[in-house]
Amino acid sequence: MEVTFFSILALGFILGIKHAIEPDHVIAVSTIASKSKKLWHSSLAGVFWGIGHTLTLFIVGIIVILMKGEIPEKLAMSLEFLVGIMLVYLGVKTIISFKNVHVHQHQHDGELHKHVHSHQNSGEHDHQHEHKKASYVKSMLIGLVHGLAGSGAMVLLTMSTVKNVGEAAIYIFIFGAGTVIGMLFFTTIIGIPFVLSKKRGNISGTLGIATGVISTIFGLYYMYNLGVNEGLFALFI
Repeated sequence: MEVTFFSILALGFILGIKHAIEPDHVIAVSTIASKSKKLWHSSLAGVFWGIGHTLTLFIVGIIVILMKGEIPEKLAMSLEFLVGIMLVYLGVKTIISFKNVHVHQHQHDGELHKHVHSHQNSGEHDHQHEHKKASYVKSMLIGLVHGLAGSGAMVLLTMSTVKNVGEAAIYIFIFGAGTVIGMLFFTTIIGIPFVLSKKRGNISGTLGIATGVISTIFGLYYMYNLGVNEGLFALFI
């Protein structure tokens, strides 16, 4: 490998970190981080997002490069549109889940005690364990969708940067490693206010619902921009 290729890999890693913090990525993962009870749960959600994202980019990217083709514009934009649908779904589901959170209070030995719980989470150990696993799988699926949506641009970037399929595979892997690191860092930061507010039902609920509303509104805007401003709907007429 030439020294210049190592420079390309370094650039790919940095671009991966930058790619991870694009608004649609951060907003989508925030809907999962908002439900994390511990900070490392939020951090792992970011890692699993990065794994799913990298997996899709790697598989689709290498296949397209091997076939020496490109992803059709209509398909590429349709996959991007799928991201908007996903954001709306995640947003609405997050809003609904936080509307089921309640604060109960009672007095014990003259002191007021507050307890926060959700009807969706019974508090049982097995249920919580399954919930964590489901959240990580959900994070990976979100990453897979984002990877599909970004695969077209990734292929173009890779083909313009490297000389052969072997270098392309390494480049996409390094780019993916950057997205994992970037999302790990930002989901950890995003998770801090949610974890700190978990015992304060009103604050936690407000933050969670706000996250859901932002995801829903951004998703609707994302679809409108793709469909109308960028002409996706016109491609089907």
